Amino acid sequence: MSFTQFTNLDFNTIRAQIKDYLRSNSNFTDFDFEGSNFSILIDTLAYNTYINSYNTSMAVNESFIDSATIRENVVSLARNIGYVPRSSKSATAIISFSVNVNNLTNIDGTNQIVSTVKLNKGVVALGAVRGGNYVFSIPDDITANVSSNGIANFENISIYEGTFLTKSEVVDSSQTNQRFILPNSNIDTSSIRVNVIDRGRNETYNAYTNIFEVNSESRLFLVQEINDEKYQILFGDGILGKKPSNGSEIDISYITTSGTDGNGAANFNFSGKLTDNNDIAITSGISLITTIQRSENGDSIESVDNIKYLAPRVYASQYRAVTPNDYKSLIPFLYPNIDSVSAYGGEELDPPEYGKVFITVKPKYGEFISDITKDLIKNDLKKYTVAGIKQEFLDLKYLYVEFNSTVSYDAGFVSDKLNLQSRIISEIERYAKSADINSFGGRLKYSKLVSQIDKVDTGITSNITTLIMRRNLTPLINQIATYEICYGNKFHMDLEGFNIRSSAFRIDGVDGDLYLTDFPNDDQSSGIIKFFTFVDGAITYVNNNAGTVDYIKGEIILFPLTITSTTLSNRVEIEAIPESNDIVAKENLYIVLDTTGNSTLNLLEDVLVSGSNISGTNYVPPSSFISNKKYTR
Repeated sequence: MSFTQFTNLDFNTIRAQIKDYLRSNSNFTDFDFEGSNFSILIDTLAYNTYINSYNTSMAVNESFIDSATIRENVVSLARNIGYVPRSSKSATAIISFSVNVNNLTNIDGTNQIVSTVKLNKGVVALGAVRGGNYVFSIPDDITANVSSNGIANFENISIYEGTFLTKSEVVDSSQTNQRFILPNSNIDTSSIRVNVIDRGRNETYNAYTNIFEVNSESRLFLVQEINDEKYQILFGDGILGKKPSNGSEIDISYITTSGTDGNGAANFNFSGKLTDNNDIAITSGISLITTIQRSENGDSIESVDNIKYLAPRVYASQYRAVTPNDYKSLIPFLYPNIDSVSAYGGEELDPPEYGKVFITVKPKYGEFISDITKDLIKNDLKKYTVAGIKQEFLDLKYLYVEFNSTVSYDAGFVSDKLNLQSRIISEIERYAKSADINSFGGRLKYSKLVSQIDKVDTGITSNITTLIMRRNLTPLINQIATYEICYGNKFHMDLEGFNIRSSAFRIDGVDGDLYLTDFPNDDQSSGIIKFFTFVDGAITYVNNNAGTVDYIKGEIILFPLTITSTTLSNRVEIEAIPESNDIVAKENLYIVLDTTGNSTLNLLEDVLVSGSNISGTNYVPPSSFISNKKYTR
């Protein structure tokens, strides 16, 4: 009797395989399983087998971080390799304000002498975000000295979106394995503060940072994620870290946050509590809040997928930043508001810059990270970097790719052109958001783009799609400057020029709108940039040596000039024809497939396929060649 090989956990398959197994027995060769009550027994066996197989499979899968799906298991497996999943992150804003204490008086009417003003931990301000108000708090008291003119200045104060909460527990040694669990979810664990009142002494405990410096008297605590995205506080055992004694009071404070919802607050109203050096409340003389940096970097708790991706990579880096891959792993770990990181050593440059690591960051929200955030990342990286290696942040450069697509269709299968056009645009937008493009080092794959268009509808017979690269130059208005515009991809070069074109701009000393274009040199690898204007519809050159172009490197340099205005909103769009239809994001370039802007999509009836012009005498196929000679910008 042969045995069936079970390779599928599907209920119906298991049921069929049980029947096949029984039929292999001579007693059941011609038995009608469906027409007898025996069918119920088979269903029961199949169901039991299915459940057992599923549970066994789940047990095995949940034992490995790459196959686990339950968050508690993923967190536990990550903990085994020293990775602590990131909690929810409060959006952080930086503000300044002042307090005038000159007019404060005592109860008897005498002038109140104030030397310091304390901003008490807890709620500080309300910030407006997209029509709603969010609470911003601080986890620690902040004290400012009163100057000789009676003003206390609170400058560059970091405030955190979220509600400030407290919890108190008492150590009870009679409880076996007593747990100190925080009852709230969405806690920003970096805001947790722990004080222990032990035998009348108020002792501050700090979060673990380095286990090698821990002894039996180290006042430290550990935060550990448990079920339902909540956290518990762990203390030392008297050997590794001090153990709070029986009867000690544990005071814990923390901030619960709304995550990403708190990003973008720029206007704040003061709602905090101020006290003087005599612990008397101050309610007057408070200036309006000045926003130094709007709130940013707020994020939800680290997702399961992100834990599974980052944990092995951070473990591989051993929490040190040496190689570029180490930086790519550590920076998203340190700052959650990061979509992609580019990091490469200076030795890869031409000419090389040894001892440097160049870093570019693409944020999840917004186009660029602020200089303040760059400095914060640099400071946090100091704990992991090797001495002698300098980190240098490069500004993110967006490389926009425009498309001109003519899609031919069979009118016999397509009744609604507008619907087809909308579906094609949706498919292009979907590809624009794919992993192929949305990362540093990403690549726009031309073959995939045109194939995705063809797959939208069976009525599409073909598409002719051409690509143009664009960089947006943000000029320093009314300031003389030299500009370098890098595309990171080789330019197509027509010997007659006009491979590059721009939107209109104006410069100091020349009247009217100007445009730029290129003319190749005899070496056919470089060229010059010329400025021109239109006079009675004809091109008139006003500067025949405005800059240079390197067709091989894909680089444009504009010699010193003063741009006074632009026709577009504080930008000059400069387009170039790529040599290859596959466009790659190199170094600090980030590709954006532009589905709006200057891109075009045209639908053309395929008269040959539809039969309206079988001979093809009136059929003119669209051109696959891009020409910028007709300057239409």
